[in-house]
Amino acid sequence: MKLTEIRAMRLNVPAHAAKTAPRRASWFQEAEVANPMSRYPKVKAHRNLWLPKWEGVWCKVTAEDGSWGLGYTGNGRAVAAVIDDHLAPQLVGEDCHAITKLADMMFRLTKPYGSVGLAAYAVSAVDLALWDLRGKQLDQPVYALLGGPQKDRIPCYCTGNDIDWYQELGFRAFKLACPYGPVDGLDGIHKNEEFVARVREQIGDDCELMLDCWMAFDVEYTVRLAEALRPYKLKWMEECLIPEDFDGHVTLRERLPWQTLATGEHWYTHVPFQWAINHKVVDILQPDINWCGGLTTCQRIAAAADAGGVSVMLHGGGNTAFGQHFSYATPAVPWLECFVGTPPGVPLEEAWRMPGEALPQAGWLVPSDAPGFGLEIPLEWLTPFFGG
Repeated sequence: MKLTEIRAMRLNVPAHAAKTAPRRASWFQEAEVANPMSRYPKVKAHRNLWLPKWEGVWCKVTAEDGSWGLGYTGNGRAVAAVIDDHLAPQLVGEDCHAITKLADMMFRLTKPYGSVGLAAYAVSAVDLALWDLRGKQLDQPVYALLGGPQKDRIPCYCTGNDIDWYQELGFRAFKLACPYGPVDGLDGIHKNEEFVARVREQIGDDCELMLDCWMAFDVEYTVRLAEALRPYKLKWMEECLIPEDFDGHVTLRERLPWQTLATGEHWYTHVPFQWAINHKVVDILQPDINWCGGLTTCQRIAAAADAGGVSVMLHGGGNTAFGQHFSYATPAVPWLECFVGTPPGVPLEEAWRMPGEALPQAGWLVPSDAPGFGLEIPLEWLTPFFGG
């Protein structure tokens, strides 16, 4: 069956508000997080001072029988233009079930302007929409198309700094956002240590603790901080270096042979992940299924990881139905990440999910078994990104 339309879309969700009043604001609203721009004082205080304000982008693919599927990604107009102006004209008319072929075409089509970054976001949205369409046409959840459930339920860890709230929600594994980086000097290392020490005391030794460094460090700072934090038994340190610093990743592995390292949130296509496996620079690969090239790219990454003896834990995998289905079916994926931006006291179901998306319960998650990715998004919520 052939594809008749591929189009970037906006999702217009009806306004709704949480029914439960928060106990306090979420840490995410004002807390400083170390980041690549921390060296510049005018934007140091918060990432929202420099991150682009681009909106999310949905992609709707339609087959000749009228059935349709949805995928999602980010970064607004630039990504929507790649979908509408380049990918769609090349893929319309192709067999909608030839997903591997279509993924390869998109990987090669984007070569003239670079298949990584914004192009990979666009590819991801189209690829996910194709998988959703296939599941709907076959009346199967996507995880069934991937071989069925590999686990009965998926353990989840929680990312963020409102630890008391996450404990109340039933999580027993926590990833902190690191507040200070190299620009903060020795004082920043001391403050980071005090922060991690407080949380370790709060959660005890029977819970896992990780640290997200969000591309903020260099090799020297990472090594010094890792040594300072060694008594607190971090399960891993994440994304310590900027993603393009491949030599730095090699050096970091050599200097911290004892520390579990994770990265990959800002790597695109399967290629850097294959490099990381071959060079044994990290223990945990963290592609984002909505950014790196979609489910098909994540399949390639997971297969290589499984063969190379490392694991895969999707960035934000628990926050989307796409990541949930992939993780549920994939042996190389042991955990799901759940970012909780909901203010303390506000139940997750009041503010956290797309309709039809599963929620973590007491630190565990089982995806929807509805066809496709199980999203319950009506057509009337969707409008063409560029109108018309």
